[in-house]
Amino acid sequence: MPTAILTGQPVPGSSIEGDLRSLGFDVRTAADTTEAETLLAAVPGDQRVAVVDARFVGHEHALRLGLTDPRFPLAAVPGAVTAQPAGRQALTRAVAREHSAGGGTTLLDDLADRVVTALDADGCDVHRPELGSLVATVPTDPQARNEARQAVAAVDDEAVRLKSAVKSRDGFFTTHFISPYSRYIARWCARHGLTPNQVTTASLLTALIAAGSAATGTRAGYVVAGVLLLCSFVLDCVDGQIARYALKYSTLGAWLDATFDRAKEYAYYAGLALGAARSGDDVWALALGAMILQTCRHVVDFSFNEANHDATANTSPTAALSDKLDSVGWTVWLRRMIVLPIGERWAMIAVLTAATTPRITFYVLLVGCAFAATYTTAGRVLRSLTRKAKRTDRAAQALADLADNGPLASFVGRVNAGSPDAPLLIALAGTAVLAVSLFSGFAWAPVAGAFVYAVTAGQALSRPLKGSLDWLVPPVFRAAEYGTVLILAAKAEVNGALPAAFGLVAAVAYHHYDTVYRIRGNAGAPPAWLVRAIGGHEGRTLLVTVLAAALTASQFTVALTALAVAVALLVLVESIRFWVSAGAPAVHDEGEPA
Repeated sequence: MPTAILTGQPVPGSSIEGDLRSLGFDVRTAADTTEAETLLAAVPGDQRVAVVDARFVGHEHALRLGLTDPRFPLAAVPGAVTAQPAGRQALTRAVAREHSAGGGTTLLDDLADRVVTALDADGCDVHRPELGSLVATVPTDPQARNEARQAVAAVDDEAVRLKSAVKSRDGFFTTHFISPYSRYIARWCARHGLTPNQVTTASLLTALIAAGSAATGTRAGYVVAGVLLLCSFVLDCVDGQIARYALKYSTLGAWLDATFDRAKEYAYYAGLALGAARSGDDVWALALGAMILQTCRHVVDFSFNEANHDATANTSPTAALSDKLDSVGWTVWLRRMIVLPIGERWAMIAVLTAATTPRITFYVLLVGCAFAATYTTAGRVLRSLTRKAKRTDRAAQALADLADNGPLASFVGRVNAGSPDAPLLIALAGTAVLAVSLFSGFAWAPVAGAFVYAVTAGQALSRPLKGSLDWLVPPVFRAAEYGTVLILAAKAEVNGALPAAFGLVAAVAYHHYDTVYRIRGNAGAPPAWLVRAIGGHEGRTLLVTVLAAALTASQFTVALTALAVAVALLVLVESIRFWVSAGAPAVHDEGEPA
């Protein structure tokens, strides 16, 4: 149980002790800094501890935000400071310093705030939550206390808490058609002991049932699938809202939230393809194309953000225009809708599934995602060309990790360390050679094209990716690898080749998503042995072309299936090991949905 050290005697009529206990704290009272330091030392090192001014006046949710969020080692609001085990040493030092400064007899006036000042002076990262209309203050006289209490009474604590459970930036469909009621579902779940992880799992199971319904190939099945897909999305919103409402963030929850959205959507694509096949319509190529396009869109987003999140001198006329448009209400919603975020996309898929056919659903999805990808990529290219910024070594390393070069490309990069400084052009040239070879009509031409592609991949990363458009290198590699698998499977023209290719791309895409979320959590890329074991993007591309050239169509299908299973097993086992380990970071997306 966490411990709260209340410094001084509570003012008559104060609810501070009750508020702290309702938040799960064991409350201890210190009469001076000597006793505060003694009580702090008595708290086990593996438990959270808080130092709170007994004169504190404020909302309970302000204390909840400041003292219970599990994501931050150190956090504070006016009149209160807390430390998790990772921040205990820094807090102990700061309290000891304040104790020594008063000769061991200093009174407790403003101790919590003075400790926060000391932590800041030590260079510690102290999280200070945005309180908005919530009150958190330490009044020093009766009049100020009465004014503070009136301010507390004037704001509905629960209403603020419920509103803050919803993302501050979300899509039009989610904001206006889901969040108005999903927040109440989240509150009900939180009050009945349901965790975000349980709701996330329920969302996954609902989506899988939806995919199974779509796979029946019947009109009733399609209608049920569309309804269940929307229900899955509602639950997907609820899990994050529970986390924000109850501050129940976790490492495992971060991993589940980061990966299940993609698993649900791509499983649904497979269900639609299976349903269409029952009706004699083969749309596996469309399903795989939709998955490739959506994954490449995400890689564009991730690469651009990683390349620029810590860049200096970030000035761009394009960015300024974008900020200006954001000041006009209707343009904000229009721009959020045309990028086809997850809410709009799933609503569109659900309605089209229920009302039309899988083929039409995929046609509309491909056109919509292609337009969204063109719009967002063009805007980011313009920003990159018009901004003046210096890319950091960390950003260059993140892009290199996202590129996913394997042993062959890495060897080429070491040998050709003095290659021309034009990574994107080199990557595009290699991809163009590969694309031409795939349509050349010669059986072994794709192998030669893939070898050239592997060499250029190594040359592209022989120097740090610090150019204005070098963030496009990872998306180019993703499109090249996934596109190669799609084209060769389609050319095989045998039953099972495209479904096997779908499985392989899904397994590799999971590896790339896993890489992204590790980097976003400042945990680095997956271990080098894993990248070597699954060959890197160039190794897998070369292997698939060799298999297509050397084997019959039916043998190629079996080989693709075996490769998909092998890659999936390796990346899933390593990913699960990492994300459930105690040291893995908790990453929760609070921005716009992908």
